[in-house]
Amino acid sequence: MGRPESRIGGPEEMETLLGRLSGQIARGRLPGVPLLLIGIRTRGVPIAERLSGLLEGVPVGAVDITLYRDDLGLQGHWPVLKGTEVPFDVDDAEIVLVDDVLYTGRTVRAAMNAVCDLGRPARVRLAVLVDRGGRELPIRADYAGTTVDVGPGERIEVRLRPIDPDDEVVRVGPASS
Repeated sequence: MGRPESRIGGPEEMETLLGRLSGQIARGRLPGVPLLLIGIRTRGVPIAERLSGLLEGVPVGAVDITLYRDDLGLQGHWPVLKGTEVPFDVDDAEIVLVDDVLYTGRTVRAAMNAVCDLGRPARVRLAVLVDRGGRELPIRADYAGTTVDVGPGERIEVRLRPIDPDDEVVRVGPASS
């Protein structure tokens, strides 16, 4: 049987969350330091692009964390690389890493390592659309669109155009028997 889903929000709620995030980023930025957004592939990239529009064209890059994952050797298959594209210098800039859901913190740790391999930013912040709790590492979001309590066996999925047919945030429950 399938895993039951319940919708947390659709396109209007997505716009509200993005507006909330862009406001938090604008208020929290360092004065006189270039602000740059780096989306974590895959869904962090379209979120970063939408935030860029709300923040009046802040430059956007994309980071692929595949080779930085701490479970790379455990996967049993060849990794598929999607590519890092950071068309700007990260040295002395304020970097906002952007992702869809913050859970264990392992993805963010890998992304920070990837960014620091590119240079030495003045500051790195984290913006996530949804913070679902359940950290395994001491990492927290500086900016979060929303926080959702998630039960055992549940997960949060963010679906975004153009990757997915529509913009929505859903709670996916444990498998039914």
